[in-house]
Amino acid sequence: MKGRVEKYLLNKIHKDGAIHFTLLDPEEFSPETAAKTVREVESCGTAAVMVGGSTIVSTPHLDDVVKAVKKAVKIPIILFPNNVTGISKYADAIWFMSLLNSSDPYFITGAQILGAPIIRKFGLETIPLGYVTVGEGGAVSVVGRACPIPYDKPRLAVAHALAAQYFGMHFFYLEGGSGVKQPVPNDMIRMVKSTVDIPLIVGGGIRTGEQARNVVSAGADAVVTGTITEEEGNLKDKIGVLVACIKSGNAK
Repeated sequence: MKGRVEKYLLNKIHKDGAIHFTLLDPEEFSPETAAKTVREVESCGTAAVMVGGSTIVSTPHLDDVVKAVKKAVKIPIILFPNNVTGISKYADAIWFMSLLNSSDPYFITGAQILGAPIIRKFGLETIPLGYVTVGEGGAVSVVGRACPIPYDKPRLAVAHALAAQYFGMHFFYLEGGSGVKQPVPNDMIRMVKSTVDIPLIVGGGIRTGEQARNVVSAGADAVVTGTITEEEGNLKDKIGVLVACIKSGNAK
């Protein structure tokens, strides 16, 4: 059964062709700077804010950031948890995600089992997500003990995506890793999108409008950017360009 936030995302994808998510790592922001940041990205057309990081350890700080963000904007706030410490009752929804290419069962089903009662207690909307790391993989591959899919092995990505769909997950995420030099290859995106029926999210290493346009043209339904929110420069200009290029790159 789809909840309010998931219906919003699907309707937004259907209407716009492809959408942009802003990812905030709460360890990099105070509640005040997080609120300022999300107001700016909302004004540029980002569809939702994802809150999470690879090394969150302070749930009270996470709660403070989520509360500040929730108060600042009208778009949905979706948790992107690294572990059970990444759950906050103040969000609108949570990606109920499984790191499918982890070598540790904890990150495939263990953390989810521990977190499920907490999620139910908080009344959070869950959005099932199959999640894999690609190429460099970034910090999430280290923390999650994942074996990243090589850039030149797109059929492995397809196999993981099909498994996610057959498991009943509602979205599939190809993660290049935070701050990596090279985004997920377009050939891999194209092959995955042509095989599965669930929406495809792509993130990691996407910094320019051209990169975002190419990712969407290859088949991504949603593009995630996070590192650029932590860098110096005019955030409105950067996110505005990304959103515009996502719209222009929509070929669906």
